[in-house]
Amino acid sequence: MEQLDVAIVGAGFSGLYMLHKARELGLSARVFEAADGVGGTWYWNRYPGARVDVESHEYSYSFSPDLEATWNWSERYAAQPELLRYLNHVADRFDLRRDIRFETRVTSAVFDEAARRWTVTTDKGDHISARYCVMATGCLSVPKRIDIPGAETFKGEVYNTSSWPTSGVDFRGKRVGIIGTGSSAVQTITQIAPEVGSLHVFQRTPSFSIPAHNGPANPDVVRDWRANRESYRQAERENAIGIVAAVASDKLALETPAEERNRVYEERWARGGFAIGGCFADFLITKEANDTFVDFIAEKVRGIVKDPETAEKLTPRTYPVGSKRICVDTGYFEVFNRDNVTLVDISTAPVSVTPKGVKAGGTEYEFDCLIFALGFDAMTGALSKIDIRGRDGLALKDKWEDGPRTYLGLMVAGYPNMFMVTGPGSPSVLSNMVVSIEQHIDWISDCIAAMSQRQMDAIEATPQAEDMWVAHVNEVANMTLYPQANSWYVGANVEGKARVFMPYPGGVGVYRQLCNDVVAKGYEGFAMSSSSRP
Repeated sequence: MEQLDVAIVGAGFSGLYMLHKARELGLSARVFEAADGVGGTWYWNRYPGARVDVESHEYSYSFSPDLEATWNWSERYAAQPELLRYLNHVADRFDLRRDIRFETRVTSAVFDEAARRWTVTTDKGDHISARYCVMATGCLSVPKRIDIPGAETFKGEVYNTSSWPTSGVDFRGKRVGIIGTGSSAVQTITQIAPEVGSLHVFQRTPSFSIPAHNGPANPDVVRDWRANRESYRQAERENAIGIVAAVASDKLALETPAEERNRVYEERWARGGFAIGGCFADFLITKEANDTFVDFIAEKVRGIVKDPETAEKLTPRTYPVGSKRICVDTGYFEVFNRDNVTLVDISTAPVSVTPKGVKAGGTEYEFDCLIFALGFDAMTGALSKIDIRGRDGLALKDKWEDGPRTYLGLMVAGYPNMFMVTGPGSPSVLSNMVVSIEQHIDWISDCIAAMSQRQMDAIEATPQAEDMWVAHVNEVANMTLYPQANSWYVGANVEGKARVFMPYPGGVGVYRQLCNDVVAKGYEGFAMSSSSRP
């Protein structure tokens, strides 16, 4: 059995950085990755138009100034191929591949209480014994199961945005149907609309979408970023969502005159992307404040989409803006002015797949190709795919039957020496993921170093700390408008999944300070122990 200090599951942004940090500590470490290359979500998500929704220079590692100084992004918002090139560049620059086992899926991780080690098993028959196990499995890495009646009967070409063919797809002149209007669908629709013969978009719930105003990287922005890199990176770590462009205002929408309020919305809309999120402090706290922005977006959509009925269908009315992840687009609403694009509202009509296409509201639509853009089993899906067993053989999926429970989104009571990166209970998907990933892995690395210094060989969250943190996350979430949406933040997109608000909405800066305070208080809420002494 192979002996390691650290077993790491996943070779995306999290796994690569964790391997780098483990080496810095002088630890033996190995990454296990199901794909045949690095990249994580940016390896798998190759659908047309796949693109990051955070500006490229912010959605990148900050741990190496040299890396940052020598990599030049081509666009304001990098597309999937460039992001994958970047992560391959990182793997090569830091010689990480020699400690990554590709095309190897971890099937189980079982804690050996006597040895105080994890036994990790793979689909290749590997058995690894590791002191620490780091789950760098990603938050959006397991596609939601296709649960539309008749999905298996369609005789044409079938594609899923989360597992797109590496060779690409030629849609020229074809009749295409796409089910879903979340972020992946928005990007796919925008990209393929000009080339298809016809495109029918089946929409159950419309998405709020903000223009990216994407384009070539601005040399002035690049120069400014590099000249002020340290202050900008610090600002990322301290603000609410880890994005400099989204720095929050302390003004209240309801205390701002309507003319001034609309001027702020216009300015943020013109900036594009997640800059919109910081427009007013009560944006996600008070529905009346949120409604002012809903009305602003509705007016924007009506101004773009020529057909009033289609414009109305594309405007969300059943949940607050921001309570589901906002999409960042490159001409999404404009697509519906094309003669070859049709929006089909399935919010009240049953939908099913037939051998020829899709049946909705009593009408059958025939297609050559069908695309499913149904999203992910977010935040817990990847972990539930692995048979993880802690003390007394308790399976993690059983412990989490009523929703995930963690302390700080980092550890779970009863699962010693197992860390999660951006797990449930951390800012995670409510933040710039790379900022949150680096914070988590720095914390985990420091924790492992502290364990060595104290000659301890086991650490775990206490049940009391876990209970306290779960209650705190719920308390903060209930102070916001987030719970008012049936979103994947609460698992509402997956049938049978417990409805629990999973990410921590208190903000990146606040969360970082809480984690630092825990360490300053001697790892408060964690129990450290050693088998060699009482």
